[in-house]
Amino acid sequence: MASSEPQADPRLLVLAPGDNIAVARQEIAAGTQLIIAGHPVVLQRALGFGHKIAVRAIAQGEKIIKYGVPIGSATADIAPGDYVHSHNVASDYMPNTVVVEGVA
Repeated sequence: MASSEPQADPRLLVLAPGDNIAVARQEIAAGTQLIIAGHPVVLQRALGFGHKIAVRAIAQGEKIIKYGVPIGSATADIAPGDYVHSHNVASDYMPNTVVVEGVA
């Protein structure tokens, strides 16, 4: 039976249907071309083993879905192939803190 999911690069793992991110199965160098949702995307930065990448456009404020559940909210627009981490996601589980120089 053919899958209705778009073709994905074998170096990436989408953990559950409906996830908008994939996890790297291995380290992938910056400049590498990957297939995401059936389209070629060139990585703008290195992707470490276990790190997340967007598999489709994610709008600012939209939930980041991993394992079929929300793990955070996008703090900026995220393009397919963009690295997904604390610089563009606010966690739904950890308090977001702002570090002020000289204040703990």
